[in-house]
Amino acid sequence: MLTVIQIEDDDEDSRISDLDGHPMVVNRQDNTEENLYGVIVNSEEEAYDLYFEYGVRIGFSIWIDQKRKINNVVRQVNYCCSKEGFKLDSDPSEENQTYRLDTRTGCPTKIRFGLQDNNLWKVTFFVSEHNHRLATPEERQFLRCNRKVAEAHKGVIRSMKSAGMSTVNTYSYLSEEVGGPQNVGFTKIDCYNFVSRERMIMLKAGDAQSLINLFKEKQIEDPMFFYTVQVDQENRMTNFFWRDGKSKTDFECFGDVVVFDTTYRTNKYNMICAPFVGVNHHWKNVLFGCAFLLDETTDSFIWLFETFLQAMEGKKPKTIFTDRCQAMANAIEKVFPDSRHRLCLWHISKNAVQNLNCIHNPEFSELFKKFLFGRVTEYEFESTWTEITEKFDLTEKESTWLQTLYDIREKWCALFSKDTFSADILSTQRSESTDNVFTNMSTKTMSLTEFVDQYDKQAEQMRSSELEETFRCNNGIPSRAAKSSGIKKQAGMVYTRKIYNLFEFEFIASLAVKMEEVGNDGTLQKFELNEEGHKRVYIVQFNSSNMTICCICQMYESKGWLCRHALRVLNVKNVTQIPAQYILKRCTKDAKKGVEENNVELQVKEKSTVTLRRNSLMRKAYGIISKGVQKLIEA
Repeated sequence: MLTVIQIEDDDEDSRISDLDGHPMVVNRQDNTEENLYGVIVNSEEEAYDLYFEYGVRIGFSIWIDQKRKINNVVRQVNYCCSKEGFKLDSDPSEENQTYRLDTRTGCPTKIRFGLQDNNLWKVTFFVSEHNHRLATPEERQFLRCNRKVAEAHKGVIRSMKSAGMSTVNTYSYLSEEVGGPQNVGFTKIDCYNFVSRERMIMLKAGDAQSLINLFKEKQIEDPMFFYTVQVDQENRMTNFFWRDGKSKTDFECFGDVVVFDTTYRTNKYNMICAPFVGVNHHWKNVLFGCAFLLDETTDSFIWLFETFLQAMEGKKPKTIFTDRCQAMANAIEKVFPDSRHRLCLWHISKNAVQNLNCIHNPEFSELFKKFLFGRVTEYEFESTWTEITEKFDLTEKESTWLQTLYDIREKWCALFSKDTFSADILSTQRSESTDNVFTNMSTKTMSLTEFVDQYDKQAEQMRSSELEETFRCNNGIPSRAAKSSGIKKQAGMVYTRKIYNLFEFEFIASLAVKMEEVGNDGTLQKFELNEEGHKRVYIVQFNSSNMTICCICQMYESKGWLCRHALRVLNVKNVTQIPAQYILKRCTKDAKKGVEENNVELQVKEKSTVTLRRNSLMRKAYGIISKGVQKLIEA
């Protein structure tokens, strides 16, 4: 803290302090080349720069101790070590909850500059001894006074962030340019702090308040609308989350799988747009909510996931898909510990192009696709991995990237997650999940409220598409199912058109599956099956007493409908109906029955008093005006 003291005269101590006998002195600077006593500089700014450079060179941070004025003119400036003095005791009830280190040691180091009659500044008092450990050369980059983001670096950071570069990659680039992080002049945390400050400056209070006002208006029209805002220590709005009433209904029906994506940004503020996306009973996108985030830190993701959990009244997804982000993974582990965290293969495929030069080799590419997408046994998976690593001459960078991918195989390989429902997202194109949701929505001039408006339009289009498909499903069944009987006809009646097509593919394929009974203890029977032209053997167990059936491929567990192997056994055993426990409600035409009726009634009732009423009056007014114009024409 800067202290200004008014005095009437300038009684300067013009000697070097002798602290040889001071019991606290543990570091001495006896090198005469470092003796600053008597040094003369031209200005107060040069005085600061002189001692600042000295402190960095020796290994300590400096700060201004006090200034003395005579007739409102600064005549004396004292600088000291940042460890000078001791921290004052504070009231425990007023303690800051942020735990910080107590770094003050009462260090006696000090320097005094006095203004001379010729307007030059002279060192009139100098103590060089320290009573604490000094920073080593490699540690001096962390000294607080030495951590400053220069204007040149600020320009580079702004340009690289505008180009979409991550903060960590931007800092790595700056480090590489100057020969290592020790020469940058600031730490990675300083870089993150600078980027956050820039975003907060850009995020105008008017824009943020307009967004809040918009959310309040939406809450009037839709009482189930939910939004929340996170503020920083200075009460500035930083992170936003919202979802409407229909998103809540959709999550109740289809919230078992969530795709969380942070690849979209609102370019005006470079904030992260993070939608929560799911898959409905027509195998199409459905929105569960959206967020604006100022950064991608673990704390921000924890806040967002806890907010999402609150918005959905505590219901957690069974599976959540994300890209590779450690901060995100840490937050998921804390907030959704029981959910299966999976990585989107689309992101991995995209990163493979950037990290593997050999991906352009057709032979390697084919093998890598098998490694990435193939639904194989563990033996086949390991064999493919061995072939990739031994057959091709990989660079150190390529080997490292592949090894990292292999180490987290449980998070992306279908082999290790087929026991949990995933809506088949692992093996489908990423674009079918989220990639096309907000395409072309962001522009360089789009405000937050404009983005929310575009989000609402996108959600409305998706819901209109779902409504149309639901109408079609409820007005008939596929002709192929109508002409069939038994299991196939039942599937056409209960499943949506999309699910029926997927189920029918398995049903037809089951006709070419060979089976052999290998065990029978009365009600429980065991079968070995293999598909024509394939050597792989599948084991199916069927209990005729309770109509339970399971296959080692676990298609029902991961997708929601029975596989060709289980269907083959049911056909041979003359079972003409799909057992009720294997008709997953979220795959049927009645997926929203009950839930939607309970939640939408309140929405429509409230909305009818505002939007629907206004629209009705506008239609009537238009009709009256049209009739009036027609009468004038006839007259």
